[in-house]
Amino acid sequence: MSRNPKNSRIDGGRRKFLQASGLGLAATAGGGVLTARSSHAAVETNAHIVIVGAGAAGLDAANRLSRELTGAKITIIDSRVEHIYQPGLTLVATGIWKPQKVMDENSRYMPEGIHWVQARVAEFDPSANAVVTDAGQRIDYDYLMVTTGLQVNYDAVEGMSPELIGQMGIGCVYDKPDYAARTWEMVDRFTDEGGVGLFTRPKGPVKCAGAPLKVTMLTEDLFERKGTRNRGEMYYTPPGQKLFSQPDINEFLKQEFPSRGITLNWDHPLVGIEPELKRATFETPNGLERIDYDFIHVVPPMQSPAPLANSELSWKTGPFSAGHWMEVDQYTLQHPRFSNVFGSGDCVGTPIGKTAASVKAQVPVAVSNLVSSIADREFAARYTGYTSCPLVTRKGEAILVEFDYELGMVPSFPFVNPYEKHWFPWMLKDRMLHSAYNAMLRGRV
Repeated sequence: MSRNPKNSRIDGGRRKFLQASGLGLAATAGGGVLTARSSHAAVETNAHIVIVGAGAAGLDAANRLSRELTGAKITIIDSRVEHIYQPGLTLVATGIWKPQKVMDENSRYMPEGIHWVQARVAEFDPSANAVVTDAGQRIDYDYLMVTTGLQVNYDAVEGMSPELIGQMGIGCVYDKPDYAARTWEMVDRFTDEGGVGLFTRPKGPVKCAGAPLKVTMLTEDLFERKGTRNRGEMYYTPPGQKLFSQPDINEFLKQEFPSRGITLNWDHPLVGIEPELKRATFETPNGLERIDYDFIHVVPPMQSPAPLANSELSWKTGPFSAGHWMEVDQYTLQHPRFSNVFGSGDCVGTPIGKTAASVKAQVPVAVSNLVSSIADREFAARYTGYTSCPLVTRKGEAILVEFDYELGMVPSFPFVNPYEKHWFPWMLKDRMLHSAYNAMLRGRV
């Protein structure tokens, strides 16, 4: 992999590049979908479809289903009124964006005619084709689309709780804009004062696996921009011997981190912190190791939400059972034992996923196949495992990483070398993908 990126400067070539990028943005938004184009009209049905979760996947699915079905009753269940643009949280946590930029309202994206139950699902009963809300309401369905997102297990790290974020040198980019903003306060102080910084990554799948890497590299870049790099020691602590699932990017990062003075502590999953002592405990092949810190970016283990995890819909064996992820066929996104149940987004157990780009690729497949099931047609859509990550290496540059189940690069932009740092992926991250995301919520990309 080349490690000699060109410095980003605006020129005439960049203008042409941006003009040509529309096609690539559309490909990025819909990558990974193999579906036969058809002229099928909207399917007429009196079926009741329930969508559990009004995050990115749920809203996208709701809008698509409302257009592809006529006569259906569509219910979406979620208590959340606020909508968070989660891909922007890394930029909030490193001082590049303000928290307000990632905050929105779910009501802006709800399709007309949908029934919105503002509650949480407390129980899935797929054998009886029903869900039960935390208010005790039982809702029957003909078809179920599960888009719950995931659960961040703060208590899986002993001594950790979300209330600690923004105190005693503790940061965490996940979950809420407020947590990201409090993390920025800690990052800003750390890059002023220096000391020891620990950047963690847990075992198992996490939402946007690139986020811990981006926070690490943006923090190191901030040190450089402030002229205080010599004050900080930085350590990245992966749980195993890899930094990234895509092999080429993994090799790049194994060189990039040491070249920037970031020490790699292999096989160091975080298991506990002592906030008042500013001490972290890691489970290593040689036993427990305790390291004192001035700043720590805690990335807790993640799993499917408890009601889904405890239901018949979760994986019971195999690699996805540890996180209790929803069981689906990795290509059709249909549940193998409950044929009227489909899933997409962070909650599903597939080999690749848990990014906004995965949602963009998965939802059209899940919706197409659900509609085909209603219409008694063969499934025409398949999810290839497409995911994308603008892997930000510094403010102003990134690598646009796009790959699939085969772990091979599947670039959308013929102009961008997917193995080199470049200004354009940064521009996508900072200026363009938010609009594409909003279009996705309306089922338009």
